[in-house]
Amino acid sequence: MPSPIPPLVLLAAYVVGSIPTGVLLSRAVGIDPRRAGSGNIGATNVARTAGNRLGALTLLGDALKGALPVWLAHAAAPSSWLPAAVGVAAIGGHLWSCFLRFRGGKGVATTLGVFLVLAPAAVAVALAAFAITVVAFRFVSLASMVAAMVLPVGAIALAADRAVALAAGMTAAAIIAKHRGNIARLLAGTEPRFGG
Repeated sequence: MPSPIPPLVLLAAYVVGSIPTGVLLSRAVGIDPRRAGSGNIGATNVARTAGNRLGALTLLGDALKGALPVWLAHAAAPSSWLPAAVGVAAIGGHLWSCFLRFRGGKGVATTLGVFLVLAPAAVAVALAAFAITVVAFRFVSLASMVAAMVLPVGAIALAADRAVALAAGMTAAAIIAKHRGNIARLLAGTEPRFGG
């Protein structure tokens, strides 16, 4: 049985995950990504609306707010249950930010940061699936969903422990649910292509 997980630790991870990197960076150039482009606060929309440099910084910031809490939990905990739970809490913060009235982004970059610490080999497989999908179809949203689905499969195939595999599965389901609008646009043929 896993040890009890302190609620304050999860709350702290959630708050860190809630920091709206893309909104904060975009405001520096007078843009609110929630009211521009696709309306998403993530790196892709920030790059489209505020420039590639801020898009790259958003990607880095969103990944770090997932990676750092998990790294600290991993250093403090003898088992993987605490780091996995902290990772899910940080991703949940990005998806439902307490700073944005419990709205948020789609969680892809924060998930990248979390699982680079928890299961780097599974992340490598998911990134390969992402890259192949982008090259083949030029839809970042589709590539993100494919990578999310591949992540728990990779975690299981590469013998990640149960806590990490469970966290990957929960995260994949949440990311796909957050892409409902993209799925509708993909089916309707109106989703913007990468570089298009």
